[in-house]
Amino acid sequence: MTKIFTLLTALFAATAAYSNERYEGYYYPKVTTTEEFTRVIRQSPPAGKTVRVDFVTNLTVSQLAAPESPRFVFFAKGDDAAHLTVIALDDDVFSTIYRARAVLAQMTSNMRRNDFFRQQNLQFVATFYDLLQILAFDTLVISDGETWSHEVTFVRN
Repeated sequence: MTKIFTLLTALFAATAAYSNERYEGYYYPKVTTTEEFTRVIRQSPPAGKTVRVDFVTNLTVSQLAAPESPRFVFFAKGDDAAHLTVIALDDDVFSTIYRARAVLAQMTSNMRRNDFFRQQNLQFVATFYDLLQILAFDTLVISDGETWSHEVTFVRN
């Protein structure tokens, strides 16, 4: 039984790696750094493809409604739209991983005003990564669109 579990785990990891690799070189440069996000602050009903696509669509609509042009884009890839990608559209916004993380922190602030966060009493503890974990994204790739890409893998217990 242990051998079967090990084989299935390796197969899943290889499949996830392949699905992201097919986007490297097309949507973003090769992934240069990685991290795992393992914290689960709240068990929630499983989110499906529709929820993830709606989430990305709402982010895009709000960006396009703003008076200034978007400086980065969001899109969900994969058969289940479980791979979130955020790509810079100019040379300054994500010129370093630290600036990219600052933008993600700002997204956390914006998400804390969201009714869902308030209803779930998460507005003071949840981060943008937590939201992506709740929405059942498998990965997030954030990139300057030119020289680096950073991949976050969401591990659910």
